[in-house]
Amino acid sequence: MFTDEEIKELENFSKKTRINIVKMIHNAKSGHPGGSLSGADILAVLYNKCLNIPSSWDKSPDFEKRDRFILSKGHASPLIYSVLAQKGFFPEDELMTFRKFSSNLQGHPAKGHVNGIETSTGSLGQGISIGCGIALGLKMDKNPATVVVYTGDGELQEGSCWEAFMQAAHRELDNLVVIIDRNRLQIDGNTENVMSLDNLNDKLRAFNWDTIEINGHNYNQIYEAYNHAKRSTRPCAIIANTIKGKGVSFMENQAGWHGKAPNDEQLQAALKELGG
Repeated sequence: MFTDEEIKELENFSKKTRINIVKMIHNAKSGHPGGSLSGADILAVLYNKCLNIPSSWDKSPDFEKRDRFILSKGHASPLIYSVLAQKGFFPEDELMTFRKFSSNLQGHPAKGHVNGIETSTGSLGQGISIGCGIALGLKMDKNPATVVVYTGDGELQEGSCWEAFMQAAHRELDNLVVIIDRNRLQIDGNTENVMSLDNLNDKLRAFNWDTIEINGHNYNQIYEAYNHAKRSTRPCAIIANTIKGKGVSFMENQAGWHGKAPNDEQLQAALKELGG
C-alpha cells in the first residue's frame, strides 16, 4: 500500500501527464485524447514504482537488463511521450512539437526517434505478438527482464492478439504481462456493440493465462496487480477498467473524443478541470 505522500506524488504525475496530453493534441490540432487520458494512472504507477527502464537508455551499463514496455495502442502516443518526458528521457519542451513535420514525436511511436520506445506501433493487433517474441528471446538469453504490453480493449477484436495469447501460454512466458485498457469504447462506439469481448476473464483463462481485474485508476490496485503478475508462473493479463477521457468531464465516456483535438475554448475548460 502506498503512503499518503506517495499517492500525492502519483496524483501529481498523472495530472501533469493529462495536462500535457490535452496541450499536445490541441497544439497539433490532431491526435487521440480519450484513450491517452484513460491510461495516465496506469503508466504513473508503472514508470514510477514498477518498471526498470533507465532514462539514460542505451548509455546505461544495465541497458540489456531493462524491462521492456510496448505501447500496442500506438495512437495513444501523447500518453507515453508525456510520461517519458517527465522521467527525463527527453526535454519536456519537445512535447509541443508533437505531430509536427520533422519532429521526433510522431503521431504513432517510432523506434529510433525517441529513447524509451522499444518498437514502432500503431497498426493495431501486433503489440502482443511483438511482446511474445521479445519475452521468448529474453527467456532464451536467461535475461530477468519483464515485458509489459499495454493494449486497448477494442484492439483485442484483432485475431492476431488471440494467436499471441495462445503462443505465450504454450511457451510458458511468465515474463510477459499484458495490461488491457478496458474503457469499453473504440472509434465506432461501445466495444460490446461493435464486437463483444466479454467475458474477457473467462476467455483469457481458457487460453491458460493468469488474469486479474482491477480499477485502472486506483494506484494501489495497479501496483498490487503488477506484483501479482510478476509472481505468476504463467503469462498474466491485467484487465484494467478505466474511463475513456478520464479527468476531463466532457470527454469522459464519449467515443467521439477517441480521435479529436480540443479547440481553444475546450482546451481552457479541460485545463481548468485538470488544474493546469
